[in-house]
Amino acid sequence: MKRVLFILTMLCGTFVFANAQKQAEIKFDQVKIDLGKFHENDGVQKCTFTFKNVGDAPLVVNQAFASCGCTVPTYTKEPIAPGQSGKIDVSYNGKGKFPGSFKKTITVRTNGKTEMTRLYVTGNMVTGKETETSSGTRLSTPD
Repeated sequence: MKRVLFILTMLCGTFVFANAQKQAEIKFDQVKIDLGKFHENDGVQKCTFTFKNVGDAPLVVNQAFASCGCTVPTYTKEPIAPGQSGKIDVSYNGKGKFPGSFKKTITVRTNGKTEMTRLYVTGNMVTGKETETSSGTRLSTPD
């Protein structure tokens, strides 16, 4: 009886250990997107970060949040099976903000091997009062 109990305990322990080794892993196609140069009146700028679960367990994106209120991420809420893809859509609204170059950060938290990933959205927003010289220098024109 002790031998049977020992064997059952070893089998259960092996099964639990084997399942504990399975883990999700997120891999982004890119972690930085440059929106380029755009005018503040062009409205909201949007981009999409795509990722794949390269692990062997379902991936869950627990949270995605931006460094400021002008950048809003939305993300796949359902678990992503191994080998499947998901996305994080980001919209940037710079209207009424300071013109010029910017860099916004989106922090993504998952249940994966890499629990936190930072994504970056960059660009250069110009106002109607700015023009660019051939050398790339911005000049303000009078009202």
